[in-house]
Amino acid sequence: QAQVVESGGDLVQAGGSLRLSCTASGLGFDDYSMGWFRHAPGKEREGVSCISGEGLATYYSNFVKGLFTIFRDRAQNTLYLQMNNLAPEDTAMYYCAASRTFSCLPGAQALWGQGTQVTVSS
Repeated sequence: QAQVVESGGDLVQAGGSLRLSCTASGLGFDDYSMGWFRHAPGKEREGVSCISGEGLATYYSNFVKGLFTIFRDRAQNTLYLQMNNLAPEDTAMYYCAASRTFSCLPGAQALWGQGTQVTVSS
């Protein structure tokens, strides 16, 4: 059974850093574009950053450009999101997702994880 499992969420102070991980199993990791999405209370789920199957193409939303870095370890079937200089507005549940196409639209994702909570205190 294909699944993706996130980890790494935590409570941090503003200005701090976190690295989220997402381990995939039961699917051809290289065949899927992977991405990070977040859902804050009262807001819609939004794409944060996505990376193509071979890792050559990336997408970053405007609000994380220069602050977050997405990368994938194909040997470990793991996706990462390095988040630096976190701000309270980054507080959300962060989800990992997989898609057959390179897209950072939530509706284009085929497989979702359960999420990991990131809370940034001011």
